[in-house]
Amino acid sequence: MTYLATFHTHFDAMNYLRFLKKKGIAGALKPVPRRVSSSCGTCAVFETSQEIETADLTQEEVAGLYLVEGGRHTQIYAQQDEA
Repeated sequence: MTYLATFHTHFDAMNYLRFLKKKGIAGALKPVPRRVSSSCGTCAVFETSQEIETADLTQEEVAGLYLVEGGRHTQIYAQQDEA
């Protein structure tokens, strides 16, 4: 499955790409599609057959995580705002 992760900063996106590489998952940094918002404008796109929750792919730097299917982006994770 293909996933897209958004971030608050470009630095967070670069760190997440390194994190994915350590887990053996290839990814790429790309501009965020218009229909998906992001503070920094950079997203990481990657493919994995692992379950997102069990693979621990929602690190603290991830603002949002989307499943990409047929050109559609379905949000499956959103970072909780701290009160």
